[in-house]
Amino acid sequence: MIEKALSGGLWNKSNFLNKRVCGLWLIWVAVVIFAGLMAGGKQLIMMPVFSFGYVIGIFGILANKSLSRKLSYGRPTKGQNRMLLFSIILMFVLMVLIGGPHFADENYRLIWLGAFLAIGIHFIPMAWVHGPSMFVLAVLLIADALLGMLDSSLNFRLIAYIDIGVKLLFGIYLLLTGKPLKKAQTETPLSH
Repeated sequence: MIEKALSGGLWNKSNFLNKRVCGLWLIWVAVVIFAGLMAGGKQLIMMPVFSFGYVIGIFGILANKSLSRKLSYGRPTKGQNRMLLFSIILMFVLMVLIGGPHFADENYRLIWLGAFLAIGIHFIPMAWVHGPSMFVLAVLLIADALLGMLDSSLNFRLIAYIDIGVKLLFGIYLLLTGKPLKKAQTETPLSH
């Protein structure tokens, strides 16, 4: 897939310099969801297990400057940083709006499916940060969550395993193919 970027209406693969960090993050989140699913119980995905793993991932992957230097090929642009921030805020707002109302009646199926849907939607603007493969990831995750919401006879574990599998596959893809085709001439070395 030839990836192009916002500059001049074209997507240029050299503009997506942090895909490997995103790939590692997706793999980690898939593992954390799996661990929470295995612990399960009434909550389907045990929230303390998920929350603890998520926080470890934030500090161990996203906030780890040493790891970022090893995995990144350069700094994101200001526009990419703004889009990243927008997509994260969007995800949390959508989680509250879609899944949040179901905390009152403890409908954990809809809480988690709402979270899966919000996460899927938040990958749409991530395309400007990590490339157009994010559109495909978004569509697959959104479809999986909607399928679970629209057909309550589907086993939640099946929907969760599909979500885990999609994140794992895309994480591996981004981790292994994150190197730009060529270094951008204006690129500066990543230093934190």
